[in-house]
Amino acid sequence: MTQLKVALVSEHASPLSALGEVDAGGQNVHVAALAGALADRGHEVTVYTRRDSRTLPTEIPLRDGVTVHHVPAGPPRRIPKDELLPHMGKFGVYLDRHWSHHPPDLVHSHFWMSGLAALRGAHDLGVPVVHTYHALGTVKRRHQGTADTSPPNRISLEIAIGRACHRIIATCRDEVRELHAMGIPTEHVRVVPCGVDVNRFAPHGDTAERHEWPRLLQVGRLVPRKGTDLAIAALAQVPAAELLVAGGPPLERLAGDPEARRLAKLAAEAGVGDRLVMLGGIPRKDMPALMRSADLVLCPSVYEPFGITPLEAMACAVPVVASAVGGHLDTVAHGTTGRLVTPANAVELANAIRELLGSPRLRAAYGAAGRRRVLRRFSWDRVAAATERVYDEALVNAPRGPAIRTQATDTGTAR
Repeated sequence: MTQLKVALVSEHASPLSALGEVDAGGQNVHVAALAGALADRGHEVTVYTRRDSRTLPTEIPLRDGVTVHHVPAGPPRRIPKDELLPHMGKFGVYLDRHWSHHPPDLVHSHFWMSGLAALRGAHDLGVPVVHTYHALGTVKRRHQGTADTSPPNRISLEIAIGRACHRIIATCRDEVRELHAMGIPTEHVRVVPCGVDVNRFAPHGDTAERHEWPRLLQVGRLVPRKGTDLAIAALAQVPAAELLVAGGPPLERLAGDPEARRLAKLAAEAGVGDRLVMLGGIPRKDMPALMRSADLVLCPSVYEPFGITPLEAMACAVPVVASAVGGHLDTVAHGTTGRLVTPANAVELANAIRELLGSPRLRAAYGAAGRRRVLRRFSWDRVAAATERVYDEALVNAPRGPAIRTQATDTGTAR
């Protein structure tokens, strides 16, 4: 493929952010890794993300071939992503002006609000826009109900974005079904999964210190949908095992986190407070060693748009027990690399844990199969190659001259 100038727009998920805290998770990893993998294939990549601190320079080199560009849109401080919509108009206008002097060959937006800004920035240039949602408002509203803090017009804007972009990249088959139900033309949708660094996440290497008793590990943000309460309930049915939870604010600030306090209380009430170890946010460099120290990695999310944790565990040859939702259905091969269990069912989760902890031979077989599966399907080089093919389709089919305005570019938030 011809070398391209690629603009990745990721309005809230900067590749420079610390992971594990609210609004910093798998999307940050995905954008950083995809940018690097595209650069390795010869492309020039710029990641456009919102400036959330006065001390940030306009541009920071992330690595060879990748630059992070901070866009002044809204106050230069941390803002929850569900409160960023009013600032997307300014974000899009900035991209429009900047790209008029430094046009990319293709724009790839990440998350729905990035799609609004990208379409606004690209519509006068005739530059094709590819979009990855990472999460859909319909799914969030279905599972969170009145607790959903998304802007009320999120779903209608997601539909407009899906109809306006040249191609949509879905990360799993379940997302394709959801997009179809939303009325987004699926002939423009391509499935490209998230990836994993198979060199860093590998079976051999340093291993975090551990005790003799079985170790269960859960990794992810401390938010209710991740199902840590289910893992705690299951732990009460699994004797002589410990559950490590990596995620949330750093350890020194963990006591002030409401979700961490709720989980600690649940563990105490279940009689497993002494077997729950909450690590707080773990530096990214320490994650492979922590993964390798686990007997099983648990992913009991109530819903999961994709979920990178199962890939990282499988890359380290550690079996996974995950809820049968979203991206888990594509990544975890039930009965081959781990187990898929009914979501929100602590008894089924505990049964799967006990069975696997009781069979070292089965765990070893699942771990080896997981490593092979990741190498075949989910290395970042393979993901970048598949993404390139979608880019090529978008470039071939992009209209010449200015793109047509849509509801997504005309919305009042994109002035």
